Amino acid sequence: MTSDLPLIAVTSGEPAGIGPEICLALANTDLPARIVVIGDRELLAQRARLIGKSVTGLDTEHVPLRVPSVAGRLDARNAPYVIDVINCALQGCLDGRYAAMVTAPVQKSIINAGGIPFTGHTEYLAEKTGTPRVVMMLAGAGLRVAVATTHLALKEVPAAITQQELETTLRIIDTDLRNKFGIERPRILIAGLNPHAGEDGHLGREEIEIITPVLERLRNEGMDLVGPLPADTLFTRKVLAGSDAQLAMYHDQGLAVLKYAAFEEGVNITLGLPILRTSVDHGTALGLAGTGRADPGSLFAAVRMAIEIASRKANAKGN
Repeated sequence: MTSDLPLIAVTSGEPAGIGPEICLALANTDLPARIVVIGDRELLAQRARLIGKSVTGLDTEHVPLRVPSVAGRLDARNAPYVIDVINCALQGCLDGRYAAMVTAPVQKSIINAGGIPFTGHTEYLAEKTGTPRVVMMLAGAGLRVAVATTHLALKEVPAAITQQELETTLRIIDTDLRNKFGIERPRILIAGLNPHAGEDGHLGREEIEIITPVLERLRNEGMDLVGPLPADTLFTRKVLAGSDAQLAMYHDQGLAVLKYAAFEEGVNITLGLPILRTSVDHGTALGLAGTGRADPGSLFAAVRMAIEIASRKANAKGN
């Protein structure tokens, strides 16, 4: 590899999950980047022996476990380790050492059980970088699905969707589609909150009072926005045709569709951050940990997307 290749950090995630072993698949690849897996080196070697793989050719940055880890068995004492791994990758990106960070899955419940408040990577990275608003977007199978609210109880969603929050969300999506994905004028489809997009107010007034006024205001600025659309038909081929991204109002409204279409190849990307972060679109799969049957497809897709965006940004700076 040459020095002009992007340097990509990959966090190994929850040590008891499949993160460490899917990271092993990154050894000796022909990807156009230098990949560095961040985590406990002995954990990676131990998991490699368990599933009959090798750590030879795997570039790593060592972060030590707090206590030994057993595949499939969560231990709250390692919650600080999981955060240390994330922080190591994040600081490397902020320092300019890494061009991007790619995150393997973590177990939110055990991090909280370890005494560390943690809603998810998206919210954590936003807080640590002082970013007031970020947007979660998952990509795969020709879709780029963003969500207006992330890890929020369903009963709290309507109050969280305000004109100001929705406008900020759409501006972030539009900006990052231009800057990260090289789309000159993104066409974004926007779902309504209620069934049938409120059906003219008979099934809810959020579309009339919140969503539509924001879309009209941003259209007047030149943004290409379509909606609010009924969520049950937004993801049909005819409606999707020609769109560059889709915005759902809440987590399961949009991400259930994406994960059905591209569960093993989907990529989670956090828009709005001052760094580039992509992630797998699946969880820790504790039942698969240590079996050697975990599919690294989503991790490879996340790494490839990070390389593609990082290379595009580097080329833009060089021109």
